[in-house]
Amino acid sequence: MSSTVTRIRLGVVAAAASVAVLAGCSSSTPSAKTSTASCAPAKGKVTLQYWNTVPGMDKVVALWNKKNPNIQVETKNISNDQYGTLSNALKAGKAPDLSQVGYDELPNLRTQNAFVDASACSAATAAKSKFVPWTWSQTSFGGTGVFALPQDTGPMALYVRSDIFKKYDIAIPTTWDEYAAAAAKLHKADSKLDITFFDPNNAEWFNGLLWQNNAQMYSYSGDKWQVTVASDQSKQVADYWQKLISGKLVRTDLAHGSTQMYAAYQQNQIASYIGAAWGYSMFRDNLPKQAGKWTIVPMPTWGSNGASGDWGGSTVAFMKGSKHLYESVKFNTWLNTDPEALALENQLGGLYPAANAGLQLPALSKGVPYYNNEKIFDVFADSSKKINTSFAWGPTQKTVNLALQDAMAKAAAGNGTLSDALSAAQASALKSMKDQAIPAAAGK
Repeated sequence: MSSTVTRIRLGVVAAAASVAVLAGCSSSTPSAKTSTASCAPAKGKVTLQYWNTVPGMDKVVALWNKKNPNIQVETKNISNDQYGTLSNALKAGKAPDLSQVGYDELPNLRTQNAFVDASACSAATAAKSKFVPWTWSQTSFGGTGVFALPQDTGPMALYVRSDIFKKYDIAIPTTWDEYAAAAAKLHKADSKLDITFFDPNNAEWFNGLLWQNNAQMYSYSGDKWQVTVASDQSKQVADYWQKLISGKLVRTDLAHGSTQMYAAYQQNQIASYIGAAWGYSMFRDNLPKQAGKWTIVPMPTWGSNGASGDWGGSTVAFMKGSKHLYESVKFNTWLNTDPEALALENQLGGLYPAANAGLQLPALSKGVPYYNNEKIFDVFADSSKKINTSFAWGPTQKTVNLALQDAMAKAAAGNGTLSDALSAAQASALKSMKDQAIPAAAGK
């Protein structure tokens, strides 16, 4: 997503590319209240309010307004304080008809009765077939309603400086074991060279790695949340990265999207990057002299398990209080499934679409000059197909992420381990739910 604004709250992106976060809860929860509304069309002209953080979205909305004189849309960019602005509006009863919401924020806002169920509109339920399956499962809370429509995603892959790997005669890794071996070989060949960096203040990125390994952080059964943030699958990922950190085979002093991060890549100090689809423009826009030196390949896998992970992505949610649900569904569906709208969003905002039609955009089927004219989006499309559809987020994910980041920073500094960080995050999840009277227990 091309922009000089960094949307950290939505999943972290660099100076030239901003994006949104991960996925919502796929479980039905009795504690979550749902507003209902009529789907009757309005009589006469309607004006909808749509809040978002996407660069260039005003131009996309202008295209809609030109074609739909009776359903006009006013857009407001809230990237400076997305969830603070939205929360204040909800408290004041002045929420917009539609708002961009990161997948991992959906469960939290649902417990606050922030959404209206749009399933009363047949067009909303019929939209299911238009989206990549795992994205729909996140926005419908396991089929309990239609609270949002998917907008964009962040299927992950491995970005590789192919010239550096070739220089040291190292094969591009296909498994995490091979990746660790390559890290050791690269560092041995050049003590100033690391295979990648580990940003301890980026829980969203780390969650994408957990997602890939089928680490089910939450589930719902027995009338309560089962919290398994510190599961065996999660600890496998944590222990893997802990070994790389302890062996000083990855950098831990770089923040994602920072000037220092780009400087390290520019100075040939880092040979790969584990990122999402939206990251392709980061290197293109910030490291133009490295054109032709990068390739993008599938994520390393855990043995024969070919699963992938997701980092980033957002939805357009139907907000409580909207008096124009019919019109909101009509605009929301167009915004996130119409090829012309999707092409403009990709061009102006860098969105990697969640809609099936979006994956067929001409821009996503062509070779990308910066990457040796390779069809890099084929890699991301394949990654998207290998993302676990049952992965779920808990209702207090923001609090959990902050606890995880705090403990990961301590581990990176030599105080504790990443496995300890998972335990701290699990404890934070249970406490935050208890504080909000949300039934929860430590799962197995």
